[in-house]
Amino acid sequence: MKVFSLLIWIALLTACGGKDYKNPHIEIQTKLGDIEVELYPDKAPKTVAAFLSYIDSGFYNNSNFYRVLSQDNQPIDAEKTELIQGGIYHTNNKLSSRLPGLPHETTAQSGLKHENGTISMARLEPGTATTEFFICIGNQPGLDYGGGNNPDKQGYAAFGRVVKGFDVVMAIYHRREYEQAFDPPVEIFDIKRL
Repeated sequence: MKVFSLLIWIALLTACGGKDYKNPHIEIQTKLGDIEVELYPDKAPKTVAAFLSYIDSGFYNNSNFYRVLSQDNQPIDAEKTELIQGGIYHTNNKLSSRLPGLPHETTAQSGLKHENGTISMARLEPGTATTEFFICIGNQPGLDYGGGNNPDKQGYAAFGRVVKGFDVVMAIYHRREYEQAFDPPVEIFDIKRL
């Protein structure tokens, strides 16, 4: 009986990938390599739940990183931000536009900050974020609640951080771009739970 129980335990461990995380981890599988991200459902529960539901629904299959903000491609008088942005905007905008916006979880509520490697939801107005996300390059306090990068001062909804593959993030960041758009976009094969 003990051997049978041990075999079942090993089979379950193998099926689950053998990884036991306190917080959910996801993998963004791109043309340039994989990026592992830890999510924080205890700090941004609504944002993480929605993002994981999009992953589970296969929304990010054959999506892309399509936008970059760098020191060189923003107006001289603007507060500079550095990030790469991805999602389904270019590959399935009809689906993205049909989704209800997420309740906006500010950094004042979550306690998270837009630091190097932070993943956050892109939005227009508070409560309009859906499938589009970005990863910060360097610390970006202007994206936090009260920051100067958005006139409404509500900032963006940070919900996790890159824990592996930041070299891939930087490889994407340095790709050719034209007027803040990657040329061509960097393919995301899929995003999976780990």
